[in-house]
Amino acid sequence: MRRLILLFLLVLPAAASAATVEELKSLLRETTTARSRFAQMVLDKNLKPLQQSTGNMQFARPGKFRWEYDKPYQQTIVGDGTRVWIYDKDLNQVTVRRMDVALGSTPAALLAGSSDIDKSYALTATGNQDGLDWIEAVPRARDNTFEKVRLGFSKSGLEAMELRDQFGHVTVIKFSAIERNAKIAPETFRFTPPKGADVISDQK
Repeated sequence: MRRLILLFLLVLPAAASAATVEELKSLLRETTTARSRFAQMVLDKNLKPLQQSTGNMQFARPGKFRWEYDKPYQQTIVGDGTRVWIYDKDLNQVTVRRMDVALGSTPAALLAGSSDIDKSYALTATGNQDGLDWIEAVPRARDNTFEKVRLGFSKSGLEAMELRDQFGHVTVIKFSAIERNAKIAPETFRFTPPKGADVISDQK
């Protein structure tokens, strides 16, 4: 589940003045790159914490991203526009998947590459809660991993995201130090497996 969540986040725009559906779609057209720190917490159906992690993310639309967990474990996920590379440092293992297979019908499709997000998701502005304006995205496809995704905005931009899966688990992500349309070097989105690492691929 963690990997599906991060693929969505890596293509998310990083600024908004008000949480309306049309403004969210406008941000998709206007945002080309972004980078940010993040803190992530996974809760069970009773809202008991199961897992906490922190890291950095960077993306360049469409389809290029780098997501790095630094605590409590080290993991790097890189999307180069064609493939997704997932490197687990502790296991010294790299998993490679085609981009279309890795994204599939996950929440990444909500914002990756197209502004016509309402074709796959029903979008609703749900008002202000806890000082943030929220937009709710419900997938139209029944086989989607997540039941709904909520995006929380303040006047300064994206502040939080909540994802609820089919098992009742809730993932809460909070962003900080966001830079929208930052200049990011192209090599950021390239990945070469470390020497000696096991490589598992779905490529034939």
